Amino acid sequence: MENDSHSTSSVNDCRIIELDRHTHANGSLSVVENNDSCPFAIKRVYYLYDIPGDSERGGHSHHNEQRLIIAVSGSFDVIVSDGVNCRTFRLDRPYKALYIPAGIWRTIDGFSSGSVCLALASNLYDEGDYVRDYDIFIQLTSCKLND
Repeated sequence: MENDSHSTSSVNDCRIIELDRHTHANGSLSVVENNDSCPFAIKRVYYLYDIPGDSERGGHSHHNEQRLIIAVSGSFDVIVSDGVNCRTFRLDRPYKALYIPAGIWRTIDGFSSGSVCLALASNLYDEGDYVRDYDIFIQLTSCKLND
């Protein structure tokens, strides 16, 4: 696939972004803005909720799409892999977002009761951009083993 990022992305490219936080006596507000707090232009927003605690979500990578994931309520773990290395990020604050570049496998689990996972995506939904088979993901990342 043209512009595929699997062979060049690294879990070290994944990072926590602290969002602007405005705290007041009557509540707090956090802001996400295109190309400012978010390193890409947001084209799609969706959220996961009512997730049983023993469930796993994700289980895919993208050829081109980037994501920002936020625990707007509760907490959960995001496990990322570049085909060689893995990292786990615990998301439990609504003002902290996890940036995941294209080409990184992600799995989300360890959902607390009442958790809500907000995802901001750089692309509109395109099933062709997804890699849902881990063996194919490993094949796409295999040149890293030769570096």
